[in-house]
Amino acid sequence: MGGKIEFRGCYVAVVTPFKGDGSLDEAGLRANIDFLAANGVAGVVPCGTTGESATLSWDEHKRVIEIAIEQAAGRIQVVAGAGSNNTAEAIEASKFAKKAGADAIMTITPYYNKPSQEGLYRHFKAIAEVDIPMLVYNVPGRTGVNMLPETVERLCDIPQVAAVKEASGNITQISDIHRRVAGRITVLSGDDGMTLPVMACGGAGIVSVIGNIVPAKMSRMVDLYLKGDHAGALKLHEELLPLSQIVFIDTNPVPVKACMNEMGLAAGPVRLPLAPLSDATMDKLMAVWKTYR
Repeated sequence: MGGKIEFRGCYVAVVTPFKGDGSLDEAGLRANIDFLAANGVAGVVPCGTTGESATLSWDEHKRVIEIAIEQAAGRIQVVAGAGSNNTAEAIEASKFAKKAGADAIMTITPYYNKPSQEGLYRHFKAIAEVDIPMLVYNVPGRTGVNMLPETVERLCDIPQVAAVKEASGNITQISDIHRRVAGRITVLSGDDGMTLPVMACGGAGIVSVIGNIVPAKMSRMVDLYLKGDHAGALKLHEELLPLSQIVFIDTNPVPVKACMNEMGLAAGPVRLPLAPLSDATMDKLMAVWKTYR
């Protein structure tokens, strides 16, 4: 199978919707995926950070992946979250995603362990033996470890590694990664507000949080840039920038879930240790969000 998949466009890091009692809202998840597919996204990424993967049980994780694959079938790609700070666990999650029929997996740099660059390389190399296309995810603000451009370049020699999602916030690092890997693997932005700069440095799209609530606009912004309409993309980027900023006024996905609930989309509560927004923070969020409604 290897890394033969094209990562291009707007992928949405989907929330995991919960009912009032905290259980998984399966019907809501299906409806959300329908909404995203109808609004032009390239794919969905279930069971990532935005999907509260850290507090899903293994049974819930598997069910979310299954539903996403069933609901997206034949319409958009499914890149299944399969990350862990335990390499063996990440391998098992990847095997499940492959068996379930995911197009690819997204697997994060191990968190808490703080592995060396050699450790990062060996972690991803071990997961690659599952033989499913891989989107490797660098988000040092969440994990405590930054995957360096030299390590990403080494990963290019692993056929299953098809792309890197870069959320370091360091545009110089992201540009250096593209300089090293261009033509071998794809670079995707991991920050909504940096999508346009990342594409200007050779990136091919975004794994988006705000795509949950403005999928058509985020998809169009990416598509305009990739088609060469840089002025049109810049206009949309600047229109969306205040939203890209405000949805991180609190820990993701708390704000974006609040926006989805206000829209009538399935989101529900967040799970502890995440907490609902304070009234003051909600007011700030809604003051911006209402301008996009």
